[in-house]
Amino acid sequence: MATRSQWIAGARPRTLPAAIAPVVAGVGIAYDHGARGWGVVGGRGLLALIVALALQVGVNYSNDYSDGVRGTDDNRVGPVRLVGQGLAAAAAVKRSAWISFLVAAAAGLGLVVITGSWWLVIVGAAAILSAWFYTGGPRPYGYAGLGEVFVFVFFGVVAVCGTEYVVLGAVTSDAVAVSVGVGALSCAILVANNLRDIPTDVIAGKRTLAVRLGDRRTRILYLALALMAAAMTVFVALVGLIAKPNPWAGGAGIAVLALLLAIVPIRVVMGGAIGRDLVAVLVGTGRVLLVYGVLAGLGAAFL
Repeated sequence: MATRSQWIAGARPRTLPAAIAPVVAGVGIAYDHGARGWGVVGGRGLLALIVALALQVGVNYSNDYSDGVRGTDDNRVGPVRLVGQGLAAAAAVKRSAWISFLVAAAAGLGLVVITGSWWLVIVGAAAILSAWFYTGGPRPYGYAGLGEVFVFVFFGVVAVCGTEYVVLGAVTSDAVAVSVGVGALSCAILVANNLRDIPTDVIAGKRTLAVRLGDRRTRILYLALALMAAAMTVFVALVGLIAKPNPWAGGAGIAVLALLLAIVPIRVVMGGAIGRDLVAVLVGTGRVLLVYGVLAGLGAAFL
């Protein structure tokens, strides 16, 4: 029987920056483009945050369940695996995943009712199904090297642009650019995770993108994703300066400062670290993502 602390660890709280960062960025950009009022900015932003957090926890429990019953987690290095380590019954972990998805769906339906944009139901359903079938179902796409696509789309583009849309009622070029940066850093977390797991994934037959690319090219991909995030901040700043030439235009571009925190993780990855030495990279990359999203949001709103 898993303890409360083990259940919390199984939810993988260190991955939660991937849920918080895009919402903060989206709310800040929406405010910069004219969204006002606690009910609009705060209330809708809070519901968007609940959706994002619940989806993140849901996908973490879902992965724990699916990898656990397949035996993929039997020899993992890293965080607690509730099923793989025999700490909790597989059915209980599966139930926790779907409870999390239901929380996300309820908050999402609240946003649908408030905004009147019923097509968001399709987006929400796609997000939940994609979260489940990442490692669940008979042919999980995460085992085919497509996990980064899901992360980029739903924890990058959809999360940032979707948040801005429900708050502002529109999607701006700033949000699109920042969403690419957020998506790139979210993918970098997954890439670092899968880089660490290459040896065990090969044995388990899990063909992640890291397994397909191999060790060296996966490390180059990690670096490229960090550089992509930096490039998006430069793009936002330049577009802002062109649109309204003043020293503080394109305030979301200040998120480039977050990449200073990426120097150490990049050095560790490019230095050839393996196994447990890459756990610190996951934590560090999550920190970069959180600061990136917060700076983008605050910079857009107040600069």
